[in-house]
Amino acid sequence: MNYKWNYQPITPLEAEKSEALARELGINPILGKLLIQRGINTPSAAKKFFRPQLPDLHDPFLMKDMDLAVERLNMAMGKKERILIYGDYDVDGTTAVALVYKFIQQFYSNLDYYIPDRYSEGYGISKQGVDYAAENGVGLIIVLDCGIKAVEEITYAKEKGIDFIICDHHVPDEVLPPAVAILNAKREDNTYPYTHLSGCGVGFKFMQAFAINNGIEFHLLIPLLDLVAVSIASDIVPIMGENRILAYHGLKQLNSNPSVGLKAIIDVCNLSEKEITVSDIVFKIGPRINASGRIQNGKEAVDLLTEKDFSIALEKARQINLYNETRKDLDKNMTEEANQIVSNLEGLENRRSIVLFNEEWHKGVVGIVASRLTEVYYRPAVVLTQTDDMATGSARSVSGFDVYKAIEHCRDLLDSFGGHTYAAGLTMKVTNVERFAQRFEEFVTQNILPEQTNASMQIDAEINFKQITPKFFSDLKRFNPYGPENLKPIFCTHHVYDYGTSKVVGRDQEHIKLELVDNKSNNVMNGIAFGQSSHVRYIKTKRSFDICYSIEENTHKRGEVQLLIEDIKPIE
Repeated sequence: MNYKWNYQPITPLEAEKSEALARELGINPILGKLLIQRGINTPSAAKKFFRPQLPDLHDPFLMKDMDLAVERLNMAMGKKERILIYGDYDVDGTTAVALVYKFIQQFYSNLDYYIPDRYSEGYGISKQGVDYAAENGVGLIIVLDCGIKAVEEITYAKEKGIDFIICDHHVPDEVLPPAVAILNAKREDNTYPYTHLSGCGVGFKFMQAFAINNGIEFHLLIPLLDLVAVSIASDIVPIMGENRILAYHGLKQLNSNPSVGLKAIIDVCNLSEKEITVSDIVFKIGPRINASGRIQNGKEAVDLLTEKDFSIALEKARQINLYNETRKDLDKNMTEEANQIVSNLEGLENRRSIVLFNEEWHKGVVGIVASRLTEVYYRPAVVLTQTDDMATGSARSVSGFDVYKAIEHCRDLLDSFGGHTYAAGLTMKVTNVERFAQRFEEFVTQNILPEQTNASMQIDAEINFKQITPKFFSDLKRFNPYGPENLKPIFCTHHVYDYGTSKVVGRDQEHIKLELVDNKSNNVMNGIAFGQSSHVRYIKTKRSFDICYSIEENTHKRGEVQLLIEDIKPIE
């Protein structure tokens, strides 16, 4: 990949601040600079960042309508009403349903959960779901990770005598549904200090408020934090502020004492013997939970996440693993087809977006294919398939571009849409696809910045190998967990050389295992460059080259540091 390297600039004032902060904290000035770049300017803020504390979570009653939500839940329990926990079929939705169901179940038994079918009902609240609730005598529905735009469906439920509490984090429309309570920090009249909770995070705050109101001790909520961490990592929400506290303690729970269902998934992923990170959730745990809703029905994921018997959970996890294998095959075939179509598009070099429609594509995988297209072509992508007589699909974006706004610009052509900055879902009449593609392209062309459509690498700092000491790495590890707004730092070192032992590795000899020295020290650094074997001939000439990389612990040699090399630039 031919990346453009962008160096993070720092002003003289920021340099002064970062050195002063580093001195007070006893850390390398480079790490002080990383803190300043993250908006952390004082030693007390740095201590909160490095050691996130659960008592620093915001008071859940600061959220608009939280008092109404708790009051209505208490009333339902007092009157012994049947309560239905309803959620989206993706990771965020299924973890949210599992969390709320598991917590309430400890105190109340007239309870059920419902996940809509992706294929027969589509995204969000369906009339079919409302009818199911009515037939089963449900008086209250708690909906998670969707519902913020379901004005018609919630009006329909109200006519049947069913109340709704909405826990969502997607962008609302001007008109809100007629629910008893709407918990969403993206409301225009929001009163909550943090706006980036995941859907499961909103569910957690609701349960925290319920616990406070009913004198239930906070420690009973802690075992549910593993589900919150999985949702935060999988839904790609910022891992700063309150999300950082939730993710930090959720990962601790996931590594020390995961719930039965998550433990089964961890076993199936072969992660039992290692410390689980955000990356492991994003690439291994999350996709398996998601595969249930993509290939079969998301309810199976909730069945697994709420299971109490480990042997049954393991059986369910293996089934979900099979769905994931099917998903991978579909993903591979559809991505190949999509790449073929894109490569034949006229004037591709002048386009700023990609919109593809194929009536045969599998609805459960269009979002993944859209993600693949953004990674390869560095353009916002929309991938659509046909369901009945409608075109339905998913959009994904490139760094810094708000794809939700681009879709909202075309709303008069759409039957429904929803989402956030980097991911959205949409439905329209098949006859509108061509006009949508034109309008979407026009909006993207007018609003996207040139640097957002190029392969680029953000470099946080230039360092030499002498600076990568055990203390530097130990302090760097405290920046975990990484994610949006706190990405894993990328460093670069200029003029490095092969120590003489670098070699290609991998089944297809596609990776390089490196041993490198630089011209500032005699330190020999181990590194791995995935998919970059084309550089090996140059490296073997003993000429110097520049590298950019992140620093990680070598999983095969505990305590040893290795460089995960993102890009190699030969010096001609």
